[in-house]
Amino acid sequence: MVIEPKMRGFICLTAHPEGCEKAVLNQINYIKSKGQIEGPKKVLVIGASTGFGLASRITSAFGANAATIGVFFEKPPLDGKTASPGWYNSAAFQTQARESGLYAKSINGDAFSNEIKQKTINLIKSDLGKVDLVIYSLASPVRTHPVTGITHRSVLKPIGSPYTNKTVDFHTGNVSTITITPCTEEDINNTVAVMGGEDWEMWIDALIKADALSDHAITLAYSYIGPSLTEAVYRKGTIGKAKDHLEATAFKITDKLQSLNGKAYVSVNKALVTQASSAIPVIPLYISLLYKTMKEKGIHEGCIEQIQRLFKERLYTGNGVPTDEKGRIRIDDWEMRKDVQDKVAELWSLATTENLPEIGDLQGYKSDFLNLFGFGFADVNYAKDVNENITIDGLQ
Repeated sequence: MVIEPKMRGFICLTAHPEGCEKAVLNQINYIKSKGQIEGPKKVLVIGASTGFGLASRITSAFGANAATIGVFFEKPPLDGKTASPGWYNSAAFQTQARESGLYAKSINGDAFSNEIKQKTINLIKSDLGKVDLVIYSLASPVRTHPVTGITHRSVLKPIGSPYTNKTVDFHTGNVSTITITPCTEEDINNTVAVMGGEDWEMWIDALIKADALSDHAITLAYSYIGPSLTEAVYRKGTIGKAKDHLEATAFKITDKLQSLNGKAYVSVNKALVTQASSAIPVIPLYISLLYKTMKEKGIHEGCIEQIQRLFKERLYTGNGVPTDEKGRIRIDDWEMRKDVQDKVAELWSLATTENLPEIGDLQGYKSDFLNLFGFGFADVNYAKDVNENITIDGLQ
């Protein structure tokens, strides 16, 4: 079938298998170009099919020659209907890993469930014995609790009072003012249940119980702080409460890993175009201005550049892991540089529908968004028929 992007709000309903493969190949080639990482050898990535999770799996495999198991929850293709992009990403990754002689297997299912945790542990025990790195990179908006059976849904809302600021419709470029109503206490609790650290801790508890973690094992989750411009809707909003919980959980997990001399970290990463970030009001405008500023300064990074630098310059230097006063790894250091933030704040005050194409990088935002779904790559022929029924080699 000929596959074209079909948009509904901040979601693309289709994905292109050859475009997704191209995106994965680009990331693999980048990692190969940066040289060997003396890093992990047996890696579990929970949330391995898109964004930072996929970049972590690629960096582990093609940067450190690690065996990897990836867990994700993706929609397979049907005749005449494409799979989700994460499905095609994972298929491309598995193919490249196999051709490179790397161990790689994947599990498709609800990572919040006890069933998928046990299935993953069984695979680790049978094939790898133990893992030395566990990446936790889930970005689901919904979680059904495996104990209570309650389904929790996260919300992106400010706390205490309404929040009004600029935003942009990145499809049209229209800059407008948006007001977001404040959350309820139930909203906070639900968001923490979905996006906080409880499930991360449950995974580590299960791995410890199964004796599936190596001595000196590291586990890593991803977070975001961002600037004062976005804090009312992000870091001081419902999602910020969830991130606070996630970061506090790292200390609890570290205590549990003491007998293994292991450690849990939260890495605070840069703002990037993801399916999740596109849904947050205000963030697309901020990212557009940030991209313009960081590209002009020659310090722009995508997911793969961020994770390569995280592994090479933070996690596996041989000289300990540098953290901030709250124990977090700060790989958002370039984004949060004073000269970068001062420039973004200046541009923010000026931004209008008319001048955004000039003072921001809305085109870069749109391009990155399309790339998430396998569209917009110059060397992919989108007019030709392609097979949407791609299978994933190594899927358990």
